[in-house]
Amino acid sequence: MKWNTILCIAGLALMMVQCEDGPEEKSWTLVWQDEFDGAEGESPDPTKWGFDIGTDWGNQQLEFDTDRPENASLDGEGNLRIVARRESFGGRAFTSARMTTQGKFGQTYGRFEARMQMPLGQGLWPAFWLLGENIDEVSWPQCGEIDIMEYRGQEPQIVHGSLHGPGNFAGQALTQSFTLQNDRFDVGFHLFAVEWDENGISYFVDDRLYYQIKPEDTGEWVFNAPFFIIVNVAVGGNYVGPPNESTAFPQTMLVDYVRVYREE
Repeated sequence: MKWNTILCIAGLALMMVQCEDGPEEKSWTLVWQDEFDGAEGESPDPTKWGFDIGTDWGNQQLEFDTDRPENASLDGEGNLRIVARRESFGGRAFTSARMTTQGKFGQTYGRFEARMQMPLGQGLWPAFWLLGENIDEVSWPQCGEIDIMEYRGQEPQIVHGSLHGPGNFAGQALTQSFTLQNDRFDVGFHLFAVEWDENGISYFVDDRLYYQIKPEDTGEWVFNAPFFIIVNVAVGGNYVGPPNESTAFPQTMLVDYVRVYREE
């Protein structure tokens, strides 16, 4: 049996998670957040988010990522919307957005969470993930990558949590899937999170623990330094394959909030 209780008072969150190995109680302080409040069509807060603009992210993706409101904006109802579109732009047949806190916010350890609703369709690849802030100095995969949530648009009941490092990357990443029963990730909001400390990383969907990784599970543990946040929707790529005639555009990923906590 698994159960949880969350209490938030003046930025302090008390979370209790009971798993198969017994109850674990943690106290969290909220240190960074974006609730995406604002007028419809407004761009995301530039003090919190920047954009990776372009096409070449090393995964054979098919979209050109932009910073235009057509691809990333507030919906006026408290959500961020990242919209993948079928349109000719920058030499590509699709556009989307890839938002990042690089140079604006990063943290070592803590709880990173986002409440999101997925798009639907073959060839869509939304993700909520972290990269080491030292990526420009040591490159990938030495910087480390924590994939809190990855989703194939053609598999609307399944998400994946993964870890990439020097000894476990690309096809050798440490990974686990989570499957909804009698529900789909494209028809409502779900909460995706990791809790990360010096002893390992735990993955959650709707506060249900489904995967844990320890330092001894990896070839080299590089997850002891600050990481920044990325949220994006890719189109195509080696993880999902290209869209086909069944994929309708535009497709939207909604993000209700992104929050980061520090353990007390």
